[in-house]
This record gives sequence, C-alpha cells and structure tokens, in this order.
Amino acid sequence: MDRIRLLLVDDQALFVESLRTVIEHSADDMEVVGIARNGAEAVAAMATARADIIIMDVRMPVMDGVEATRAIMRSCPACKIMMLTTFEDDEYVKEALELGAAGYLLKDIPPVELVASIRALAGGAFLIAPSVARGLIKRAYLKPEFASPKEPEWLQDLSRREREILGHMVEGLSNKEVASELCIAEQTVRNHISTIYDKLGVADRAAAVRMAREMHTGNSRNPTGP
Repeated sequence: MDRIRLLLVDDQALFVESLRTVIEHSADDMEVVGIARNGAEAVAAMATARADIIIMDVRMPVMDGVEATRAIMRSCPACKIMMLTTFEDDEYVKEALELGAAGYLLKDIPPVELVASIRALAGGAFLIAPSVARGLIKRAYLKPEFASPKEPEWLQDLSRREREILGHMVEGLSNKEVASELCIAEQTVRNHISTIYDKLGVADRAAAVRMAREMHTGNSRNPTGP
C-alpha cells in the first residue's frame, strides 16, 4: 500500500521538526516529502513534492496559510489541506474552509489523534476541531437581534487579508509599511490593493480610503476589522 505523502508548512522550526519526528516514529504508512517555512515556499514545493496532504500553519511571514491555500487550490483543486494552528479565529477558519481546506485542527491536539486525523483526511473525511466547530455553529445561528450591524456589500466581499490592508491604508501606511506590518512581500500588498480597488469599484487609493472612512463614520466598529 502506498504511503501517505505529507508536506509540512510552518515557520516555527522547532514545531515543524517535532511534527516530522512524531509522524516518522508513529506512522509507518506516512512519509514527510517536504517542509516549507511559509506559504510561498509551500506553493513552490507543491510543484515537485507531489504531496497527498499539506499540513498548513495559518499565520506565517511572506505568505500566510490562507493565501497559500488559495494559490494551491487554484492550481490543484484535488489537493487536501489541513490547517493546523494555535488560533480559533473565525475569519481564518471561514476563509480557509471556503477556499477548500479539508480540515482545521489546533496544535494542542495529541499526537495519536493527529496521526488518526491525517489517515481520516486521506480517506476522504472532513475534520474540524470541536472548539472551532462550536464557534462556527454559534456564528451561523446567532440571533438577528444580537447580530452585528449589517455591513455594506463591498465590505462583505473583502477577504480577511484585504480588510487588514484597507485598515492600514486608512491609517496612512505606505505599501512598504503595510508589507512590513503584515510580514508579506510588497508586491503581494500591491496585488491585494488592486483587488480591493476592483471590489470597491474605485480607481485609486484616495477613493478607497474615503469609502472606508465614510463607513467608519456611520458605524462605531472598525469597518475594516474582522
């Protein structure tokens, strides 16, 4: 029987090497075929690694796990990606799953359960950590009278990363400063801003910032926050 080929993606060297050790010593039916330190490396590695499953961290420099998932699923819709993270953030979960991630587990999962989860994922299962699932259900069934004020359509269309970048634009940060703040490439920031312009239907930075500020004027919450 062919072994399950894994690509491990995490910027924390100690964690990813420990994960590799756990897998290699606990699962004869699995093989770690590559390690990437950020999302950009993961996208590049998939060209040669031929991994069956990608174990992906969420928050990483250069390119985060959600953006890497977007890029990988675009070129390989059949790929299986398991998000493995310390964060239960609803926006990360929602966006990752919408992009096609097949699992979202937390890093405090016991090793034996992680190995079992990888096998289940390889067999076609869809996995979400119980605490994460509770958050999604609570959000989905939140009573209207307690729900947040309705956002304008243009804001709903923005991804989590695009909201972050628009928020920094409102603060007056340059593209270079935004890139430094979010630990991503400046070209990636420019690409996101171009997408923001398209979604807002504006032609320049000033118009985008003006829309965001107008939204903020009528809403006590930060309009570009999650």
